[in-house]
Amino acid sequence: MKSSRVRFSLRRKIALIIIVMAMLLGGVALFVSQRTFSQNNDERYRAQATNLARTISAMVDGDLVEALHQEVAVIYDSTEQKIGSEYMGTPEYDAYIATFAEIEHTESYQALYPVLRGIQDANDVESVYILYVDVPTRATVYLVDASDDPCPPGNFDPVYEQNTPVLKNPEVGFPAYITNTPEYGWLVSAAVPIYTSSHSVAGYAFADISMNDVKKAENDFLITLSVLMLEVTIALCVIYILIANRILVKPINQLSSAASSYYDSGTQTKTSFASLSIRTKDEIGALSTAMKQMECDMNAYIHDLTAVTAEKERIGAELSIATQIQADMLPRIFPAFPERHDFDIYATMDPAKEVGGDFYDFFLVDDDHLCMVMADVSGKGVPAALFMVIAKTLIKNQAQTGKSPAEILANVNSQLCDGNEAELFVTVWLAILELSTGKGMAANAGHEHPAICRKDGRYELVVYRHSLAVAAMEGVRFREHEFQLNPGDRLFVYTDGVPEATDADGKMFGAERMLAALNQDPAAAPEKLLRTVRREIDAFAGNVPQFDDITMLGLYYQGREPQLFELKHDEARIDQLDKVLAFVDGILESLDCPMKAQMQIDVAVEELYVNIASYAYAPAAGPVTIQVGVAPDRHTVTITFIDSGIPYDPLQKPDPDVTLPSDERQIGGLGIFMVKKSMDDMRYTYADGQNRLTISKKI
Repeated sequence: MKSSRVRFSLRRKIALIIIVMAMLLGGVALFVSQRTFSQNNDERYRAQATNLARTISAMVDGDLVEALHQEVAVIYDSTEQKIGSEYMGTPEYDAYIATFAEIEHTESYQALYPVLRGIQDANDVESVYILYVDVPTRATVYLVDASDDPCPPGNFDPVYEQNTPVLKNPEVGFPAYITNTPEYGWLVSAAVPIYTSSHSVAGYAFADISMNDVKKAENDFLITLSVLMLEVTIALCVIYILIANRILVKPINQLSSAASSYYDSGTQTKTSFASLSIRTKDEIGALSTAMKQMECDMNAYIHDLTAVTAEKERIGAELSIATQIQADMLPRIFPAFPERHDFDIYATMDPAKEVGGDFYDFFLVDDDHLCMVMADVSGKGVPAALFMVIAKTLIKNQAQTGKSPAEILANVNSQLCDGNEAELFVTVWLAILELSTGKGMAANAGHEHPAICRKDGRYELVVYRHSLAVAAMEGVRFREHEFQLNPGDRLFVYTDGVPEATDADGKMFGAERMLAALNQDPAAAPEKLLRTVRREIDAFAGNVPQFDDITMLGLYYQGREPQLFELKHDEARIDQLDKVLAFVDGILESLDCPMKAQMQIDVAVEELYVNIASYAYAPAAGPVTIQVGVAPDRHTVTITFIDSGIPYDPLQKPDPDVTLPSDERQIGGLGIFMVKKSMDDMRYTYADGQNRLTISKKI
């Protein structure tokens, strides 16, 4: 067989890696150089702008600035519609600025302007100017601007976000900041406070310095440096690629060709690596030597392996079939009873070897009884698996006859002891659960203690005395005990492979760790619960091989929910009685209610409904609701009459003396008395403005 075609050779990969690394290093160097150069320029110009602003602040008279500030502020504050510099050139802006026309002729302005103009001419900067901050409007208002294209007094700009601290503290000033706008390009601006003779802030001395030439120089520097770095990178890449090809790629290609030749060789004795002439004193040379030794060892190994392969394949094929047969004997299609909603069950069996001695089983004896089996045959491997098949078959056959757990195990024990020359035995936990009531009967023949979790509780072991293992001795009598599962309860049974799983130090998983795993999520569905326990076992054991079969079964008992049927009438009238009786009888007939009980219930319903229709809302009529509840066991019926009429408790009225002659008895009460006698229970409550009379009857 020829080796697969190389789509992307090592030579290309190394060249690509070298090029990518060189480009990354060049890019990083270029970025760092440009960043450093730019930051140094920015810092230098910030400092220059700040120093110039300080010079202006020192050279101007603060009291003159304060006087000009007050003159401009009076007009600015009195101007109702203020138009800022963003509207320059509009009629509205010109009208607004015209209100400040006389400011340029004031003594303060005439004294300050020459000073600023002289500073600007002497320093050759973009502009110098003085302004003040109007806090209520969050604006910087111009006082004097000595630039070539000045902003007149009264013009204003908003305070930029980075300079808002000056609104709270005037002495903060405007730390140097850099902007880039279409109108002015790159500018660095800074402002410092101008103080009066009384040391109050009269305004701010601003200096703008153009950085357009600086930024152009930065771009030129970046281009020059990029070209230089590219040339150096290309030269280094060529050198490194040539060196890598010589000392790395060529020897590896020789090893690859030898490996392909070794694989394609059809002879028993192969000399593909022995002919190599790689003599480098590095890892590739060591690899060549190792491959030569491997070739010698493989030639010897192939000769030995050929002799045992056929036998091993035959045994493996037979064990694989045995494993499949054993797995097929256990229920493993889930959900096992998709049509049932009163319980959920899930089980797993993981043999330590190809076949194991553990087994589980569950099946419906009839529609209302579930049989569950968890067992562990002594020993391992094929003998245990064969004994497991026999034991499982006998247990299921006996259970389907309707016997109790103790009787099932006794009969199976008698059959297994007959001819048991290998002296194998099996520990068994067997339970039969009545699904309608949750009542169960279990027998434990030397098996592990099951764990139970009550609704909203945690898993705990159920510890009690065991019987002897099945097939250990003839004539054994097996104990059995009753248990009760309520809706929401859960059951977990397992073999000793769970608590006896060991780690690298020989420590066992144990019952405590098992319970901790179960209680990580005690409300989990059986499948998720078993996966959680198995995950914890695997994490505990680590890389230690599984020593014993691990088998688990989980049951969630939901129980059958009580049924509730309801009939409502907007008006309780006697002519509606037939509909009420038909409603109740329809439910009773679906429960196969005996005729005697149905007649008693009909008489009680008629009596109570007629009383409500006749007296509850007299002389008017009102609503009535009849609720029929069916217990989960379908053997008890509860009927509740609900009305909003006059509060009346019929149970408070004394029962009539039926021993008296009819002409001496008091009128009324006989119907309620008959209901009491024919029903198993009768109760009355009044709450939220409603009469609730409930009767119940076992059927």
